[in-house]
Amino acid sequence: MNDTTYTPPKVWTWDAESGGNFANINRPIAGSTHEKALPVGEHPFQLYSLATPNGVKVTILFEELLEQGITEAEYDAWLIRITEGDQFSSGFVGVNPNSKIPALVDRSGETEVNIFESGSMLVHLAEKFGKFLPASGPERTEVMNWLFWQMGSAPFLGGGFGHFYAYAPEKFEYPINRYAMEVKRQLDVLDRTLANRKFIAGDEYSIADMAIWPWYGALVRGVLYSAAEFLSVDEYKNVKRWADEVAARPAVKRGIRVNKSWGDEDTQMHERHSAADFD
Repeated sequence: MNDTTYTPPKVWTWDAESGGNFANINRPIAGSTHEKALPVGEHPFQLYSLATPNGVKVTILFEELLEQGITEAEYDAWLIRITEGDQFSSGFVGVNPNSKIPALVDRSGETEVNIFESGSMLVHLAEKFGKFLPASGPERTEVMNWLFWQMGSAPFLGGGFGHFYAYAPEKFEYPINRYAMEVKRQLDVLDRTLANRKFIAGDEYSIADMAIWPWYGALVRGVLYSAAEFLSVDEYKNVKRWADEVAARPAVKRGIRVNKSWGDEDTQMHERHSAADFD
């Protein structure tokens, strides 16, 4: 245990020089920092995003819909560089007042609909096209159970474990241990569930898989936080089986490339405006 003890002041004040990844864009107030309109393409759906685990949930769903021949799901995907503060433009804040990616504008009806929070987007699109979410009954409830499980659990993985293990300016034993324990508990929850079913919510692939895979699938496949060995992910054989099966889907392979601006050049796709972009 580190013997450095922090005593909180009576009133917290913002230290803009706190260090660590993303410190230059984190701030305790909302709203835009600059005037800039968002670009708009020709398709019914305009997505403003980055290929983070939260971002690729939505591009995977779009690509899965298109894979099934639903041309009405065509979309334009525009890159939002969060480290440069694009999410604080007046245009982006107008769609998502929370200034987090992804943000989506549905222009398919008479009135434009602004949608923020990835879970809301998954439900909106699944209901609109009648795919990957049962219309009613216990099956629908089970998908929603796991969708909301992801919404509540992933902050412990990303903002908790990921931050202190990979991004914080200093390593401290207590928070890393605290969040590593919780992430391993979550992996065990998934592993026990997937021991008796093919996909997260049952025998059918659903938006629950699309929500959970970018976080926990990436973790057990060794592409998130370089933490596979630290967390002994090989213990979770059922999660790994599921993660590899989802990763092999053609639509998933396409979806994880959209709005990707790092890594090998042939894996990147800053913007997506048609299927031809993958060529």
